[in-house]
Amino acid sequence: MCDPQSRFVARARRRFAMTRECAVLLPGVCAALADPRQPGLDDTCLEKLLDWFRSLTWFDPTVELVQDNPCLTELLSSVLALPDASPGILSFTLQLAGILASSESRFQHLQQEKLLGRLFGPEGPRGGAAWEDASVRSAWLKGVHSMLHHLPALHCLCSTGGMDVIFTLQGDPSLFVASAASQLLVHLLTFSLESETSKALSAKDCDWPGCAQVIVEHIKESLQSSSAPHVEQSLKLLSSLFGSCFGSCYAAWTEVLWLDIAKQIESFLLEETVQAQPLLANLLLNVARSPAFCGTEGSFWALVTSALEHLTPVQAGPLAVGLLKLCKCPQDVRIQALTVLLQPMDCILRAASQPLECAGLLDESVSDPATVESLLSSKTSCAGLLCQTLTHLEKLLSLKHLRVDLPCVSLLHSLMTILQFCNGFLSPTSPLGSTISRNLINCFRVQKSALDVLAALSEKKECDTLIGNLFDVLLAYLQSPNTSPTVLKKTFQATSKWLVHLQELSSSNSQGPQTEKILEDVLVVLQKRLCSPCWEVRDSSLEFLTSMVKCLRDQKEFRQCLLSSEVLRLTENLLEDPESYVRASAVTAVGHLAPIACFAPDSPVTGSQYNRESIVAKLQEILSTDSEGFPRRAVISIFTKWLREGCTGQLEDTELFVSRVIQTVERDLDWEVRLGGLELVEVFCSQTICQLSQCPYAPVTSAVPSSTSQKELLQVFCRAKLFGFLFGSLCDCDKPVGQRACDVLVGLRGHFYPMSTLENPQEIEDSPAGRGIAWLQRTLRQGSLAQNFPVDGDVGVDFQDPESMMLALGAIDLLELHDELNKSSDHVEESPQSLLQDILAAVGTIEDNEVDCY
Repeated sequence: MCDPQSRFVARARRRFAMTRECAVLLPGVCAALADPRQPGLDDTCLEKLLDWFRSLTWFDPTVELVQDNPCLTELLSSVLALPDASPGILSFTLQLAGILASSESRFQHLQQEKLLGRLFGPEGPRGGAAWEDASVRSAWLKGVHSMLHHLPALHCLCSTGGMDVIFTLQGDPSLFVASAASQLLVHLLTFSLESETSKALSAKDCDWPGCAQVIVEHIKESLQSSSAPHVEQSLKLLSSLFGSCFGSCYAAWTEVLWLDIAKQIESFLLEETVQAQPLLANLLLNVARSPAFCGTEGSFWALVTSALEHLTPVQAGPLAVGLLKLCKCPQDVRIQALTVLLQPMDCILRAASQPLECAGLLDESVSDPATVESLLSSKTSCAGLLCQTLTHLEKLLSLKHLRVDLPCVSLLHSLMTILQFCNGFLSPTSPLGSTISRNLINCFRVQKSALDVLAALSEKKECDTLIGNLFDVLLAYLQSPNTSPTVLKKTFQATSKWLVHLQELSSSNSQGPQTEKILEDVLVVLQKRLCSPCWEVRDSSLEFLTSMVKCLRDQKEFRQCLLSSEVLRLTENLLEDPESYVRASAVTAVGHLAPIACFAPDSPVTGSQYNRESIVAKLQEILSTDSEGFPRRAVISIFTKWLREGCTGQLEDTELFVSRVIQTVERDLDWEVRLGGLELVEVFCSQTICQLSQCPYAPVTSAVPSSTSQKELLQVFCRAKLFGFLFGSLCDCDKPVGQRACDVLVGLRGHFYPMSTLENPQEIEDSPAGRGIAWLQRTLRQGSLAQNFPVDGDVGVDFQDPESMMLALGAIDLLELHDELNKSSDHVEESPQSLLQDILAAVGTIEDNEVDCY
């Protein structure tokens, strides 16, 4: 019996095989491609054709592919014979030749035909006018890359001057070409080590194999070049090399290469005017990730330390955060990296000149503090440096295991200082502080980044002592009319997280009065924001309210403050907001508030304007009449949430509720609303089955029902008009709706026919109900998009008759329909035969009725 991987390979081989039909169509396609009179084909078609050939050659490395299909070599010859081939066809031909030559046997065949030299050698496109087109240069590189999977191809490239071409293309003005050249050199060096090295590398034997030696010498020469572009190209190539499988799989060679270039890299660090410095951080980080430098000793880590000292704070930041993420970084280097990251935050604290417990974050600096002060004093660099630093700190705070301690309290002090600088609430006395404050005033970028870090710090318990001061800053932002909508949204998010932390804190100590005061202040501000003339502010306020209710609904202080405020009334008013996004957010907020305010038996506002019947009626009206899809989607989502949480009352009430929702949803033009309706139906079915089967934890398909519970269940489902909605949705023009409906019906059939004892379709056709079910089966087999679906009573299909629906579940082949609905359309559209037909159709060489509709 074959293992799953073998079966997958076999299926893929069959899918991408050269079938008889494809072999018949291929000569016509090749002839059309080589014909200069034909209009140029769409690039997408050509790329798909290349993908097919890649798959063919991957699964079949033999020479038979080109021997049995001589039209392929004829295509290559014909394109080469064209006096002025178009760049598109020439690019396709170069890539196709490389793909075909990827196996040694086919390479030798194409060499005998003298094709590869004319395509990739000096006499090929690289020596003609076509080379001016970047797409041709890129295709040449891709073709060579595809070909280089065996030694003959490597030797051919080296013997025909191909290496010099690749070195030249490293500096190509087209970034795509330059990147492809760099990737090819990485592949060449790795492949050379794999195929040209016959023994393991020892400490004394460090001779590079032939091709690798050429590349390494080129790198070393370029690093010593007086040309800045050459130096940059080599540094980029080195960074790609150490970041590839070379760096991770060839530790010994990695160390040899590093020893060859380390002195030159060190000189770049010390020569501060060299333009290559910005590239050094990425290079060092990629080298640090290599297994060759797992140890904590050695000159490499000393060079990393030197880099942290000599690179500018902007250049050293990415290196520092990368080092802090490494598992094997020496601890002293980690501490130094963290110091580099915290220097700007330390400078902010010292510039504020406040009577803090600690004047700054750091006892000593890695690099000259004057450099950081200079950057923060400049209007052009201040925000950039702080945003980069804050982004890095947020990444570190998101790590589950950080191998160095963050000074969270001082960091929180620094964040609050930055936020106060930005909104003008802090007037420092020092000249540096005054300059930084002016640079940061109303700087939205810095405010948003600082608030993100502030939110991340809510997970740290060390910051509890500053929680009062923190909420003073947050409330100042929430209250200020100068807070922009985007910054306000971030402030709401940070406040929500810190409120959760505050509740956890108050439950474990005597913080109750402070917690209640903060909650009251937040809700007062929220009331004002819900009335804002700016719709983005109203929307963010509703999202914040929803977030608070989700997190704090079980907290007594929160419920009391919320229910005694005007928030409920204002939120309900926003259900009629002119902006659809706000209405949708209001629906979601009301949906989360309702279980607190009016669904709970002991709700303190029961009987007021904010009552259950009023809320349900308003949401149903939105579902029926709102002209925009977002509010309607929100309503169906909330209704499903209520159903899951048991907020819709007893079974009879729930049945009526679901029936009304279904009748509204099935007419909705938005497929996501209809899909939401099916989710509600699925929840209702599952809950009803569990309730009537006395099986509270069982899924739909596991219960074995009695005939009494079966009959009662069918009656409930028919009264709720479930089956008309479900079977009608099978014919929905939007595929996800049909798929979900079929999933629900298959689940129901699993409950009512648990032992697979299905009805015989031929036996039931004799009854009136059976004839209707048989008609329904035939209609569904015509395809999931059939539009002539019968309505109640038509041809005898009664979707509210329990016996008919029992027959329908047992007789209709739902599994066959399920497979059909879940079958991807690409089984036809992306078949090789269909692709070849499309190409022939595009050039007008076959009749329309032979072409796939795709």
